[in-house]
Amino acid sequence: MPQKGVKVIAQNRRARHDYFILETWEAGIELKGTEVKSIRLGKCNLKDCYAQVKDGEMLVYGMHISPYEKGSYFNTDPLRPKRLLMHKAEIRRCQQQVMQQGLALIPLSTYLKDGRVKLELALCKGKKLYDKRDDIAKRDAKRDMERAVRSKN
Repeated sequence: MPQKGVKVIAQNRRARHDYFILETWEAGIELKGTEVKSIRLGKCNLKDCYAQVKDGEMLVYGMHISPYEKGSYFNTDPLRPKRLLMHKAEIRRCQQQVMQQGLALIPLSTYLKDGRVKLELALCKGKKLYDKRDDIAKRDAKRDMERAVRSKN
């Protein structure tokens, strides 16, 4: 019986630092059996991965899923391109925005939802160095205000 609810497996925190998130989607991932077992153990890494549309299919590249320890010869290449399961209209829309506006498709997180592996995919625009500095300054100011409120109470 699959478990209900959402369990986050891996997050790409660097993506929120390097990109402006414009829009997000939830996509299923086409995986082999040992890859699913490895993901359930938390052996997944989203660092330096991205998605592209190729021949009408959405593929994610650079997503590292460590080989399952008890998988023997059933294990696959950890960095193989994995197909994302999305509606055709969503894939076309993503492809048009990437081609016209020069945006990127970046995976933000991998999670289990009702027993199935899902990927949160975002349409992103790259940040410049001054944008990153602004974000850091805002975060520091917010932290200082919270400290001041706490010390007052």
